Amino acid sequence: MTETTPGWLSPEQLESTRAHMPILYVDAVPVRVDDSGEVTHIGLLLRIGPDGTVSRTLVSGRVLYHERVRDALIRHLEKDLGPVALPRVPASLQPFTVAEYFPTQGVTPYHDPRQHAVSLAYVVPVAGDCRPRQDALDLVWFTPNEAASAQLQQEMPGGQGVLLKQALAHVGALS
Repeated sequence: MTETTPGWLSPEQLESTRAHMPILYVDAVPVRVDDSGEVTHIGLLLRIGPDGTVSRTLVSGRVLYHERVRDALIRHLEKDLGPVALPRVPASLQPFTVAEYFPTQGVTPYHDPRQHAVSLAYVVPVAGDCRPRQDALDLVWFTPNEAASAQLQQEMPGGQGVLLKQALAHVGALS
């Protein structure tokens, strides 16, 4: 099969690359903000994993070869939230943290059994109508207190609950 989209690897090439080197990702925490810029709600996707488990996740995905981080963020936000989500990607692309996912559990709070991945994590306000697409079943908006709850944290795989709490702390929304 010939791939015409630059930056995409075949499944075999991706598996081989994942086995030999870290892959760059972006994680985005979609938020709604009020007129003063305070976070009022956090959007979490509801997905069914490859093993059939239902979980809540952040917007996340790979940065392609020759793709700017800003473009990767926009692509994944539009892919998961729909074309009219109207994300406001920060002018400065300074992430609130760098999450390092390992295939071995316990090295960091982040785990991805497929690979060693490094993810730049951002809080991104969205102003438009969000309609989940691709493999997301739904997008649910939570208040910061609901998002910080232990129950919700347990519904997030691979340490994404930890990442969510870091995002809430970063925007001053943890009580």
